Amino acid sequence: MDANRAISVLRTIARIVVPLGAAALATYLLYRYEYFTALDSVDNVIGAMPIAFMLVFVACAATLANIRYVKRFIALYVAIAVFAVLSLALFPNALRGNWWFGKYDSSIGSDGDVSEYAPFTDGNKTAKLGEPSALRLDGDLPVLDGALALYPVYSAIAETVYDEAAFTEDRVMFTNTLKAFDAVVAGECDIAFLAGASKAQTAKAKAAGADMRFTPIGREAFVFLASGENPVDGLTVQQVRNVYSGKTSTWRTLGWAEGGDILAFQRHKSSGSQSGLEKVMRGLPIAAPRPLPDPSIIGNNSLMEQITVEWKGVQPALGFSYKFFAETMKPNPGAKMLKINGIAPTTENIKSGSYPFTVEFYAVTNGEPRGNTKLLIDWLLSPQGQKLIELCGYTGI
Repeated sequence: MDANRAISVLRTIARIVVPLGAAALATYLLYRYEYFTALDSVDNVIGAMPIAFMLVFVACAATLANIRYVKRFIALYVAIAVFAVLSLALFPNALRGNWWFGKYDSSIGSDGDVSEYAPFTDGNKTAKLGEPSALRLDGDLPVLDGALALYPVYSAIAETVYDEAAFTEDRVMFTNTLKAFDAVVAGECDIAFLAGASKAQTAKAKAAGADMRFTPIGREAFVFLASGENPVDGLTVQQVRNVYSGKTSTWRTLGWAEGGDILAFQRHKSSGSQSGLEKVMRGLPIAAPRPLPDPSIIGNNSLMEQITVEWKGVQPALGFSYKFFAETMKPNPGAKMLKINGIAPTTENIKSGSYPFTVEFYAVTNGEPRGNTKLLIDWLLSPQGQKLIELCGYTGI
Protein backbone atom coordinates (compact mmCIF):
# COMPACT_ATOMS: atom_id res chain seq x y z
CA MET A 1 0.00 0.00 0.00
CA ASP A 2 1.50 3.34 -0.99
CA ALA A 3 1.66 6.34 1.35
CA ASN A 4 -1.29 8.16 -0.21
CA ARG A 5 -3.47 5.08 0.08
CA ALA A 6 -2.48 4.61 3.73
CA ILE A 7 -3.27 8.24 4.52
CA SER A 8 -6.66 7.88 2.82
CA VAL A 9 -7.49 4.79 4.89
CA LEU A 10 -6.44 6.53 8.11
CA ARG A 11 -8.61 9.52 7.27
CA THR A 12 -11.57 7.25 6.62
CA ILE A 13 -11.05 5.50 9.95
CA ALA A 14 -10.72 8.87 11.75
CA ARG A 15 -13.97 10.09 10.17
CA ILE A 16 -15.73 7.12 11.73
CA VAL A 17 -13.86 6.68 15.02
CA VAL A 18 -13.60 10.32 16.16
CA PRO A 19 -17.35 11.13 15.97
CA LEU A 20 -18.25 7.75 17.48
CA GLY A 21 -15.72 8.22 20.27
CA ALA A 22 -16.99 11.73 21.02
CA ALA A 23 -20.59 10.49 20.98
CA ALA A 24 -19.70 7.59 23.27
CA LEU A 25 -17.99 9.91 25.76
CA ALA A 26 -20.90 12.36 25.70
CA THR A 27 -23.40 9.53 26.14
CA TYR A 28 -21.47 8.14 29.10
CA LEU A 29 -21.21 11.52 30.82
CA LEU A 30 -24.88 12.34 30.36
CA TYR A 31 -25.81 8.85 31.59
CA ARG A 32 -23.42 9.08 34.54
CA TYR A 33 -24.96 12.35 35.67
CA GLU A 34 -28.55 11.16 35.15
CA TYR A 35 -29.59 13.36 32.26
CA PHE A 36 -31.24 10.54 30.34
CA THR A 37 -33.43 9.50 33.28
CA ALA A 38 -34.29 13.14 34.05
CA LEU A 39 -34.60 14.51 30.53
CA ASP A 40 -38.30 15.44 30.90
CA SER A 41 -37.56 17.16 34.23
CA VAL A 42 -34.90 19.60 33.00
CA ASP A 43 -36.85 22.86 33.13
CA ASN A 44 -34.25 25.63 33.08
CA VAL A 45 -31.42 26.88 30.87
CA ILE A 46 -28.70 26.39 33.48
CA GLY A 47 -29.82 22.83 34.11
CA ALA A 48 -29.73 22.12 30.38
CA MET A 49 -26.23 23.52 29.80
CA PRO A 50 -24.39 20.20 30.34
CA ILE A 51 -26.52 18.69 27.58
CA ALA A 52 -25.78 21.65 25.31
CA PHE A 53 -22.03 21.39 25.96
CA MET A 54 -22.03 17.71 25.05
CA LEU A 55 -23.96 18.36 21.84
CA VAL A 56 -21.46 21.08 20.89
CA PHE A 57 -18.55 18.76 21.71
CA VAL A 58 -19.89 15.95 19.52
CA ALA A 59 -20.79 18.31 16.68
CA CYS A 60 -17.33 19.93 16.72
CA ALA A 61 -15.56 16.56 16.85
CA ALA A 62 -17.63 15.26 13.93
CA THR A 63 -17.00 18.42 11.94
CA LEU A 64 -13.24 18.31 12.49
CA ALA A 65 -13.14 14.64 11.51
CA ASN A 66 -15.11 15.07 8.29
CA ILE A 67 -14.33 18.56 7.08
CA ARG A 68 -12.26 18.99 3.93
CA TYR A 69 -9.15 20.91 4.91
CA VAL A 70 -8.36 24.07 2.95
CA LYS A 71 -5.43 26.19 4.02
CA ARG A 72 -7.25 29.50 3.94
CA PHE A 73 -9.85 28.20 6.43
CA ILE A 74 -7.30 27.25 9.09
CA ALA A 75 -8.66 29.89 11.49
CA LEU A 76 -12.10 28.27 11.25
CA TYR A 77 -10.68 24.83 12.04
CA VAL A 78 -8.86 26.22 15.05
CA ALA A 79 -12.05 27.90 16.25
CA ILE A 80 -13.99 24.63 15.97
CA ALA A 81 -11.25 22.80 17.89
CA VAL A 82 -11.33 25.47 20.60
CA PHE A 83 -15.11 25.09 20.92
CA ALA A 84 -14.71 21.32 21.28
CA VAL A 85 -12.08 21.66 24.00
CA LEU A 86 -13.98 24.41 25.85
CA SER A 87 -17.25 22.50 25.83
CA LEU A 88 -15.55 19.51 27.40
CA ALA A 89 -13.52 21.61 29.85
CA LEU A 90 -16.56 23.59 31.03
CA PHE A 91 -18.74 20.51 31.49
CA PRO A 92 -17.81 20.01 35.20
CA ASN A 93 -18.64 23.64 35.94
CA ALA A 94 -21.91 23.27 34.06
CA LEU A 95 -22.85 20.27 36.23
CA ARG A 96 -22.82 22.55 39.28
CA GLY A 97 -24.42 25.50 37.46
CA ASN A 98 -21.66 27.64 38.88
CA TRP A 99 -21.96 30.67 36.60
CA TRP A 100 -22.48 33.55 39.02
CA PHE A 101 -19.92 36.35 39.09
CA GLY A 102 -20.97 37.57 42.53
CA LYS A 103 -20.86 35.46 45.67
CA TYR A 104 -24.31 33.99 46.17
CA ASP A 105 -25.12 31.60 48.95
CA SER A 106 -28.49 30.15 49.92
CA SER A 107 -26.88 27.87 52.50
CA ILE A 108 -27.97 28.21 56.10
CA GLY A 109 -25.72 28.34 59.14
CA SER A 110 -26.37 27.20 62.69
CA ASP A 111 -29.98 26.63 63.69
CA GLY A 112 -30.06 27.52 67.33
CA ASP A 113 -29.24 27.19 70.97
CA VAL A 114 -28.79 23.77 72.60
CA SER A 115 -28.20 24.93 76.16
CA GLU A 116 -31.57 23.58 77.30
CA TYR A 117 -30.17 20.06 76.75
CA ALA A 118 -26.98 20.63 78.76
CA PRO A 119 -26.32 17.73 81.17
CA PHE A 120 -26.74 18.11 84.93
CA THR A 121 -28.60 21.42 84.67
CA ASP A 122 -31.88 22.18 86.43
CA GLY A 123 -34.96 21.67 84.30
CA ASN A 124 -33.05 20.50 81.24
CA LYS A 125 -34.73 18.56 78.43
CA THR A 126 -32.38 15.59 78.40
CA ALA A 127 -34.07 12.20 78.22
CA LYS A 128 -34.24 10.26 81.51
CA LEU A 129 -33.63 6.53 81.55
CA GLY A 130 -36.02 5.99 84.47
CA GLU A 131 -33.88 3.26 86.00
CA PRO A 132 -30.34 2.90 87.36
CA SER A 133 -27.73 2.71 84.63
CA ALA A 134 -25.84 -0.57 84.33
CA LEU A 135 -22.73 1.50 83.56
CA ARG A 136 -21.41 4.19 85.86
CA LEU A 137 -18.21 6.10 85.11
CA ASP A 138 -16.62 8.17 87.86
CA GLY A 139 -13.15 8.78 86.47
CA ASP A 140 -11.39 9.30 83.12
CA LEU A 141 -14.65 10.45 81.58
CA PRO A 142 -14.52 10.35 77.76
CA VAL A 143 -14.81 13.75 76.06
CA LEU A 144 -17.92 13.86 73.87
CA ASP A 145 -18.71 16.19 70.98
CA GLY A 146 -20.81 16.02 67.86
CA ALA A 147 -23.48 17.34 65.53
CA LEU A 148 -26.09 19.83 66.63
CA ALA A 149 -28.98 17.42 66.04
CA LEU A 150 -27.28 14.73 68.17
CA TYR A 151 -26.40 16.92 71.15
CA PRO A 152 -29.54 15.75 73.05
CA VAL A 153 -28.32 12.16 72.62
CA TYR A 154 -24.78 12.48 73.91
CA SER A 155 -25.84 14.96 76.58
CA ALA A 156 -28.37 12.40 77.89
CA ILE A 157 -25.70 9.69 77.69
CA ALA A 158 -23.36 11.73 79.87
CA GLU A 159 -26.07 12.56 82.39
CA THR A 160 -27.07 8.89 82.59
CA VAL A 161 -23.63 7.28 82.77
CA TYR A 162 -21.24 9.88 84.20
CA ASP A 163 -20.98 10.45 87.92
CA GLU A 164 -22.10 14.04 88.53
CA ALA A 165 -19.38 14.64 91.12
CA ALA A 166 -16.70 13.67 88.58
CA PHE A 167 -18.31 15.56 85.69
CA THR A 168 -16.91 18.82 84.36
CA GLU A 169 -18.33 20.89 81.53
CA ASP A 170 -15.38 20.17 79.25
CA ARG A 171 -16.41 16.48 79.12
CA VAL A 172 -19.41 17.28 76.90
CA MET A 173 -18.63 19.78 74.17
CA PHE A 174 -20.76 21.18 71.40
CA THR A 175 -19.08 22.53 68.30
CA ASN A 176 -20.43 21.12 65.03
CA THR A 177 -19.94 18.15 62.72
CA LEU A 178 -16.74 19.44 61.13
CA LYS A 179 -15.02 20.58 64.32
CA ALA A 180 -16.06 17.50 66.29
CA PHE A 181 -14.68 15.21 63.59
CA ASP A 182 -11.43 17.19 63.48
CA ALA A 183 -11.19 17.03 67.27
CA VAL A 184 -11.36 13.22 67.19
CA VAL A 185 -8.66 13.16 64.52
CA ALA A 186 -6.48 15.45 66.66
CA GLY A 187 -7.06 13.44 69.83
CA GLU A 188 -8.88 16.32 71.55
CA CYS A 189 -12.16 14.41 71.73
CA ASP A 190 -12.76 10.72 72.50
CA ILE A 191 -16.12 10.22 70.75
CA ALA A 192 -17.87 12.33 68.14
CA PHE A 193 -21.55 11.63 67.61
CA LEU A 194 -22.22 12.17 63.92
CA ALA A 195 -24.49 11.13 61.08
CA GLY A 196 -21.41 10.55 58.94
CA ALA A 197 -18.58 12.52 57.43
CA SER A 198 -18.09 14.19 54.08
CA LYS A 199 -15.59 12.94 51.52
CA ALA A 200 -13.40 15.95 52.26
CA GLN A 201 -13.39 15.20 56.00
CA THR A 202 -12.60 11.54 55.42
CA ALA A 203 -9.74 12.40 53.05
CA LYS A 204 -8.34 14.90 55.54
CA ALA A 205 -8.41 12.31 58.33
CA LYS A 206 -6.70 9.73 56.13
CA ALA A 207 -3.99 12.24 55.21
CA ALA A 208 -3.41 12.85 58.92
CA GLY A 209 -2.92 9.12 59.51
CA ALA A 210 -6.12 8.74 61.54
CA ASP A 211 -7.91 5.39 61.74
CA MET A 212 -11.52 6.54 61.94
CA ARG A 213 -14.00 4.00 63.27
CA PHE A 214 -17.74 4.54 62.79
CA THR A 215 -19.85 2.46 65.21
CA PRO A 216 -23.60 2.62 64.37
CA ILE A 217 -25.63 3.34 67.51
CA GLY A 218 -29.00 4.45 66.17
CA ARG A 219 -31.14 5.32 63.17
CA GLU A 220 -32.70 8.54 62.00
CA ALA A 221 -34.55 9.88 58.96
CA PHE A 222 -33.04 12.47 56.65
CA VAL A 223 -36.10 14.48 55.70
CA PHE A 224 -37.05 17.05 53.10
CA LEU A 225 -39.24 19.92 54.17
CA ALA A 226 -41.69 22.28 52.51
CA SER A 227 -44.34 24.70 53.63
CA GLY A 228 -47.60 23.23 54.89
CA GLU A 229 -49.32 25.41 52.30
CA ASN A 230 -47.45 23.65 49.51
CA PRO A 231 -49.82 21.17 47.81
CA VAL A 232 -46.92 18.83 47.01
CA ASP A 233 -46.92 16.20 49.78
CA GLY A 234 -44.09 14.05 48.51
CA LEU A 235 -41.25 13.67 46.07
CA THR A 236 -39.50 10.72 44.51
CA VAL A 237 -35.83 10.06 45.13
CA GLN A 238 -35.17 11.05 41.52
CA GLN A 239 -37.04 14.34 41.92
CA VAL A 240 -34.97 15.24 44.96
CA ARG A 241 -31.78 14.51 43.05
CA ASN A 242 -33.06 16.50 40.06
CA VAL A 243 -33.68 19.58 42.22
CA TYR A 244 -30.39 19.52 44.07
CA SER A 245 -28.38 18.79 40.93
CA GLY A 246 -29.96 21.84 39.25
CA LYS A 247 -32.00 20.01 36.61
CA THR A 248 -35.35 20.99 38.10
CA SER A 249 -35.86 24.54 39.34
CA THR A 250 -39.64 25.11 39.28
CA TRP A 251 -42.48 23.68 41.35
CA ARG A 252 -44.53 23.30 38.17
CA THR A 253 -42.31 20.36 37.17
CA LEU A 254 -43.10 18.76 40.54
CA GLY A 255 -46.86 19.25 40.24
CA TRP A 256 -47.53 22.71 41.69
CA ALA A 257 -48.31 25.00 38.77
CA GLU A 258 -48.55 28.20 40.85
CA GLY A 259 -45.44 27.57 42.94
CA GLY A 260 -42.93 29.48 40.83
CA ASP A 261 -39.21 28.92 41.27
CA ILE A 262 -38.05 26.50 43.95
CA LEU A 263 -36.02 28.19 46.68
CA ALA A 264 -33.81 25.16 47.32
CA PHE A 265 -31.97 26.02 50.52
CA GLN A 266 -28.85 24.17 51.53
CA ARG A 267 -26.83 24.00 54.74
CA HIS A 268 -23.29 25.21 55.30
CA LYS A 269 -20.71 22.80 53.87
CA SER A 270 -19.50 21.88 57.39
CA SER A 271 -23.01 20.90 58.50
CA GLY A 272 -23.92 17.30 59.20
CA SER A 273 -27.14 17.69 57.24
CA GLN A 274 -25.21 18.93 54.20
CA SER A 275 -23.19 15.72 54.45
CA GLY A 276 -26.54 13.94 54.57
CA LEU A 277 -27.51 15.60 51.30
CA GLU A 278 -24.23 14.41 49.77
CA LYS A 279 -25.25 10.85 50.65
CA VAL A 280 -28.65 11.33 49.03
CA MET A 281 -26.93 12.58 45.87
CA ARG A 282 -24.61 9.53 45.78
CA GLY A 283 -21.77 11.26 43.95
CA LEU A 284 -23.98 13.49 41.82
CA PRO A 285 -22.63 17.06 42.02
CA ILE A 286 -24.76 19.38 44.15
CA ALA A 287 -25.73 22.51 42.25
CA ALA A 288 -24.15 25.74 43.40
CA PRO A 289 -26.66 28.03 45.14
CA ARG A 290 -28.39 30.38 42.74
CA PRO A 291 -29.10 34.04 43.53
CA LEU A 292 -32.16 34.50 45.71
CA PRO A 293 -34.86 36.69 44.14
CA ASP A 294 -34.40 39.08 47.06
CA PRO A 295 -31.51 39.07 49.57
CA SER A 296 -33.94 39.65 52.43
CA ILE A 297 -35.31 36.13 51.96
CA ILE A 298 -32.32 34.67 53.81
CA GLY A 299 -33.92 36.20 56.91
CA ASN A 300 -32.36 35.15 60.21
CA ASN A 301 -30.30 32.38 58.63
CA SER A 302 -32.38 29.53 60.10
CA LEU A 303 -33.34 26.83 57.62
CA MET A 304 -36.30 25.63 59.68
CA GLU A 305 -37.78 29.13 59.68
CA GLN A 306 -36.94 29.77 56.03
CA ILE A 307 -39.14 26.85 54.97
CA THR A 308 -42.16 29.15 55.33
CA VAL A 309 -40.64 32.25 53.73
CA GLU A 310 -43.01 34.00 51.34
CA TRP A 311 -42.28 35.23 47.82
CA LYS A 312 -44.86 36.53 45.38
CA GLY A 313 -47.76 35.24 47.46
CA VAL A 314 -46.51 31.67 47.86
CA GLN A 315 -44.12 29.77 50.12
CA PRO A 316 -41.79 28.14 47.58
CA ALA A 317 -38.93 26.94 49.81
CA LEU A 318 -37.51 23.43 49.95
CA GLY A 319 -35.00 22.33 52.57
CA PHE A 320 -33.77 19.35 54.53
CA SER A 321 -32.85 18.28 58.03
CA TYR A 322 -32.99 15.28 60.32
CA LYS A 323 -36.39 14.26 61.65
CA PHE A 324 -35.66 14.72 65.35
CA PHE A 325 -34.21 18.17 64.80
CA ALA A 326 -37.15 19.23 62.60
CA GLU A 327 -39.79 17.80 64.94
CA THR A 328 -38.34 18.48 68.37
CA MET A 329 -35.32 20.77 68.49
CA LYS A 330 -36.35 23.47 66.01
CA PRO A 331 -39.94 22.79 64.96
CA ASN A 332 -41.75 25.05 62.53
CA PRO A 333 -45.54 24.56 62.84
CA GLY A 334 -45.97 25.84 59.29
CA ALA A 335 -43.63 23.26 57.75
CA LYS A 336 -44.19 19.65 56.79
CA MET A 337 -41.97 16.66 56.11
CA LEU A 338 -42.41 15.27 52.62
CA LYS A 339 -42.99 11.64 51.78
CA ILE A 340 -40.27 10.09 49.64
CA ASN A 341 -41.41 7.55 47.04
CA GLY A 342 -44.76 7.66 48.83
CA ILE A 343 -43.30 6.62 52.21
CA ALA A 344 -43.49 8.89 55.26
CA PRO A 345 -40.57 9.12 57.74
CA THR A 346 -42.44 7.43 60.61
CA THR A 347 -40.70 5.55 63.42
CA GLU A 348 -41.96 2.28 61.96
CA ASN A 349 -40.65 3.08 58.49
CA ILE A 350 -37.30 4.19 59.91
CA LYS A 351 -36.95 1.02 61.97
CA SER A 352 -37.81 -1.20 59.00
CA GLY A 353 -35.63 0.84 56.65
CA SER A 354 -38.50 1.26 54.16
CA TYR A 355 -38.19 5.05 54.26
CA PRO A 356 -35.62 5.68 51.50
CA PHE A 357 -33.48 8.16 53.40
CA THR A 358 -33.10 6.19 56.61
CA VAL A 359 -29.60 6.81 57.95
CA GLU A 360 -27.52 5.49 60.78
CA PHE A 361 -25.69 7.76 63.18
CA TYR A 362 -22.42 6.85 64.76
CA ALA A 363 -20.08 7.00 67.70
CA VAL A 364 -16.89 8.00 65.87
CA THR A 365 -13.47 7.25 67.34
CA ASN A 366 -9.89 7.43 66.16
CA GLY A 367 -8.83 3.79 66.28
CA GLU A 368 -10.43 0.90 68.12
CA PRO A 369 -12.25 2.17 71.25
CA ARG A 370 -10.39 1.42 74.50
CA GLY A 371 -10.89 1.84 78.22
CA ASN A 372 -13.94 3.85 79.28
CA THR A 373 -14.58 4.86 75.68
CA LYS A 374 -15.09 1.18 74.80
CA LEU A 375 -17.22 0.60 77.90
CA LEU A 376 -19.43 3.54 76.95
CA ILE A 377 -19.90 2.43 73.33
CA ASP A 378 -20.57 -1.17 74.39
CA TRP A 379 -23.22 0.13 76.79
CA LEU A 380 -24.82 2.18 74.01
CA LEU A 381 -25.24 -1.01 72.00
CA SER A 382 -26.82 -2.82 74.95
CA PRO A 383 -30.61 -2.95 75.44
CA GLN A 384 -30.39 -0.24 78.09
CA GLY A 385 -28.31 2.06 75.89
CA GLN A 386 -30.66 1.53 72.97
CA LYS A 387 -33.59 2.32 75.23
CA LEU A 388 -32.02 5.68 76.08
CA ILE A 389 -31.46 6.46 72.39
CA GLU A 390 -35.14 5.78 71.72
CA LEU A 391 -36.16 7.89 74.72
CA CYS A 392 -34.16 10.71 73.13
CA GLY A 393 -36.51 10.53 70.14
CA TYR A 394 -34.38 8.52 67.75
CA THR A 395 -34.71 4.91 66.59
CA GLY A 396 -32.51 2.11 67.84
CA ILE A 397 -30.57 -0.20 65.59
